[in-house]
Amino acid sequence: MNKTLQYTPSQMAAEEIFGQKIANRLDAGAQDLPYDVSERLRAARMQALAKRKVVAVRVTAPAVANLNNGAATLNFGGEGLGLWARLASALPLIALVAGLFVIQFVQDEDHANELAEVDTALLTDDLPPQAYADPGFTQFLKTRAIEER
Repeated sequence: MNKTLQYTPSQMAAEEIFGQKIANRLDAGAQDLPYDVSERLRAARMQALAKRKVVAVRVTAPAVANLNNGAATLNFGGEGLGLWARLASALPLIALVAGLFVIQFVQDEDHANELAEVDTALLTDDLPPQAYADPGFTQFLKTRAIEER
């Protein structure tokens, strides 16, 4: 889970004051250090500042930028998408819709085939279709199944 810390202006001012106090103490103590130690500290400070600048670089990513008349708009950063990039981004949606149509078609075909099999069995059977609706016939089938065991 990604949580961001939010500070009030008074908390930010307190942190700034605390940081200044620490910096002043470190500067006062650094004057008494030997030259080689102070040079290593200066080099380490420069490396830390260089890494800090790298982290501070922002990369703009597509995001919901603003709301116009209740509709969200997508911001693609500084560069715009070309025609091929827009078509490529719409391709998964097109594949999804086509897949849903294929699934629906296959299910309709399977359902029609099942109904055709039931109709064929009813029409080619020795019993008339009215026998299947008779409640006594159901009881007959149950007792017959028990006797065959």
